[in-house]
Amino acid sequence: MSGALIRVELASHLRGLARISGDVELEVATPVTPRTVVDALEAKYPALRGAVREHVTHERRPFLRFFACGEDLSHQGMDALLPEAVVAGREPLVILGAIAGG
Repeated sequence: MSGALIRVELASHLRGLARISGDVELEVATPVTPRTVVDALEAKYPALRGAVREHVTHERRPFLRFFACGEDLSHQGMDALLPEAVVAGREPLVILGAIAGG
């Protein structure tokens, strides 16, 4: 498989579901996009299937956000290329729960 070794920081509730602690290192198919990262994440940690993206549409769940290099990448789409710093493993992709309030 042609790919990149990247780091992913998961929200604590996702780490709990997957029964892991700390960052996750994943071999991700290129081009590296949120979709290929979640594909690799779900393959390595099946308990996360459906937790990060919808089962049917495979789109990001509304109350989760993707961040990298200090920017919110959530609305760029699941097939947007991730920054080179993430692909090179210098920066993590961060998957966090969004905060809603009134």
